[in-house]
Amino acid sequence: MTNRFNYPDLGFGVGLRSQHYDQILAERPKSVDWFEIISENFIEAHPGYLDFLRELRKNYPIVMHGVSMSIGSTDKLNSDYLAKLKKLADAIQAPWISDHLCWTGVNGKNTHDLLPVPYTQESLAHIVARIREVQDRLERRIVLENPSSYLEFADSTMSEWEFLAEMATQADCGLLLDVNNVYVSAFNHGYDAKLYIDTIPSDRVVQIHLAGHKNYGTHIIDTHDGHVLDEVWDLYRYTIQSKGSISTLVEWDDHIPAFEVLAQELYKASAASRSVRHAA
Repeated sequence: MTNRFNYPDLGFGVGLRSQHYDQILAERPKSVDWFEIISENFIEAHPGYLDFLRELRKNYPIVMHGVSMSIGSTDKLNSDYLAKLKKLADAIQAPWISDHLCWTGVNGKNTHDLLPVPYTQESLAHIVARIREVQDRLERRIVLENPSSYLEFADSTMSEWEFLAEMATQADCGLLLDVNNVYVSAFNHGYDAKLYIDTIPSDRVVQIHLAGHKNYGTHIIDTHDGHVLDEVWDLYRYTIQSKGSISTLVEWDDHIPAFEVLAQELYKASAASRSVRHAA
C-alpha cells in the first residue's frame, strides 16, 4: 500500500556512521539503496560535512532522523533548532524528516533520553498541536517513530497504538514504524505485538526500522548493538504482509561492525520482503 503522502519506497537502507564514510565514498556500494543520518550530527557540523552529504546525495537518498524535537515536552518548540533542520533538509533534498513520539526534557533540561508520554486525550491534543506547528515551520509533513519503553503511565486512557493512529490522523503526519520497538515494548508490557501492527493505519507508515536488542528474561533493552533477532524478523514479515512494501532501515548504533555485516542484514530484509510478496 502506498502512503498517503506519496513519499517514495526507497528500498533498504542503513544508518550512515563515520566508521564507514571513506569506504562508502570510495566504493559507492550497490548493496544499500539509501542512508539515514542523525539530524543533530549535521545541523551544526563543519561545512565540509555538508559537502560530504551533497556528494553522497548524488548516489543515494538521505533521510534525516532526529532525537531532539521533544514533541511531547511542555517546553516551547525550539525555533532555532527547527530552522536548522529545515536548512539541512533543503540542502540535501531529504525525502522526509523523522523524530520520535517522546519528550527529552523540560524546563530547558535535556535528559538525552527518549522518554514516554502519557496516552491521554489531553496529551494527544497537546502533541497534535505541536506537530502541526512543526510542520508549518518546516513546510513539510514530519514522520514520528514509536519508541521502545520500559515503564508506562498509570493514567493512560488508551493504548500506544491507538494513540499513534489518532495522532497521525489528527495531525496529518506520517509514522515511522519501528518493528523492533514494537516487539520490545510488547514484551516489556505484555501486549500483543500483532494487534499493535494491525491497528497502525497502513497509509500513514512511511518508513520501518529494524534493530537488535538484548533479552534479559524479565525485560528487553533496545540496544541497537547487534543483529536483528529471529522474533523481530518474523514480526517484520507479518508487517510487510499487512502493510505492503515500505522503506526499511537497519539501525546499528553501538559496537558498529564492518559495512559488509550491515549489507548482509539488508539482504535479509530484502529477502524477507520478497518471500512475503512471492507468497502473496
